[in-house]
Amino acid sequence: MGSPAIVGRFAPSPTGVMHAGNIFAALNAWLLAKSQGGRIVLRIEDLDAQRSRREYADKVMRDFEALGLFWDAGPYHQHDRQEAYQDAFERLRALGLVYPCYCSRAELNAQSAPHGMGEKAVYGGRCRRLSASGRAKLEEALARQGREPSMRLIVPAQTIAFDDAYQGLFSQRLDEDCGDFLVKRSDGGFAYQLAVVVDDAAQGVNCVARGYDLLVSTPQQIYLQGLLGFETPQYAHFPLLCAQDGRRLAKRNKDASYDELLAAFGSPEAVLGHVAFVGRLQDEDAPATPEELLRTFDARRMRERYEGRVSIAFG
Repeated sequence: MGSPAIVGRFAPSPTGVMHAGNIFAALNAWLLAKSQGGRIVLRIEDLDAQRSRREYADKVMRDFEALGLFWDAGPYHQHDRQEAYQDAFERLRALGLVYPCYCSRAELNAQSAPHGMGEKAVYGGRCRRLSASGRAKLEEALARQGREPSMRLIVPAQTIAFDDAYQGLFSQRLDEDCGDFLVKRSDGGFAYQLAVVVDDAAQGVNCVARGYDLLVSTPQQIYLQGLLGFETPQYAHFPLLCAQDGRRLAKRNKDASYDELLAAFGSPEAVLGHVAFVGRLQDEDAPATPEELLRTFDARRMRERYEGRVSIAFG
């Protein structure tokens, strides 16, 4: 039996208009999958119901198409996937690995130790160690506030290591570097870690290219994949495009929005070429289509350019 077909993904969050960082992410995902003869799935990650808007999702899709970043399956929407997330959650609960957490955000900040990479805090485990009476008191207090506890997944003293296609070998000891992590939020919504693992498995995604900020989340997702019986994808974490002051590009950076870039550069090809040049996907600042960039794309070369690099200034 041969190797499974490669399937990558675009996974935009429809909470605002697309910016250069989103373009860079989608381009990396498209190139990595297509360079291996693969396909692309489009998934709209709208777990955040309060901030997600249909008009943003529609615009992101139109902008992808204008840039020539076409997908082969989807769009899939996370808001349609609640039953699948609930099923996975119940499987974890049946394993005896899920418990309620009553901590407020302030309490979490007070008890959590900083993560070595500065990306995450390590949960201190307070609610895992509660007595039955202590849990009952906190349950009552939360009920008086009209709130529900969040739900955490117990992690073992286990080190998970993987070879990232861009960043090289990365490892994390779950209990020391992460701690028990959320699988369900206090508002009843499912946490990103659980949703993305369930979605990737259901949609056949086995090639994930995404930003460096999510590197530290990957061991937790690999742990979940093992518990749920899912295969682990190939991962490639590229540097984040940042503003000149070093802050990560966000939807508030209006000058880096796709519409502003299009006005400044004059064509989708020029925008894509500039993003590719800044992101070291091509060696000159010239208009380009995804197909033209694909002709010279080499993941091994990108590993040499990206390994150990957290961010790239965009300008």
